[in-house]
Amino acid sequence: MKILRHRLDLATTDPIQIVDVTPQLRDFVAASGVRDGLLTVISPHTTARVNLNEREAQLQRDMVTFLKRLVPRDGDWLHNLSTVDGRDNAHAHLLGLFVNASEAIPVADGELMVGGWQSVFFIELDGPRERRHLDLQLIGIH
Repeated sequence: MKILRHRLDLATTDPIQIVDVTPQLRDFVAASGVRDGLLTVISPHTTARVNLNEREAQLQRDMVTFLKRLVPRDGDWLHNLSTVDGRDNAHAHLLGLFVNASEAIPVADGELMVGGWQSVFFIELDGPRERRHLDLQLIGIH
């Protein structure tokens, strides 16, 4: 049994941004030599998350629009009255209630077991941010 960890560094440019990280995850699994196992992808950020969904440009725009409408940035949020880090980001924390902090993806024959239309996304809810990351842990056998 092999256990590998990796940190995937990211930067974002938009307040809410959906970043496809599937190619980086595939590269990590391929380089690991693991044939069968489980890849866990977790965001250690309370205002950035992980999600499996379809990669299609119009749908990704719809997702951003949906998130902005679901919890407006300019809402009357108490958290914004006394921020911890100077960011009025209550909306991002509230959006985090609806998006996964992690995903567990099976690996079979050295490949991620995702559907043909599925991609793995890093979802920025409080950008732009110069430094973000995802933590990866791969457990499996050769």
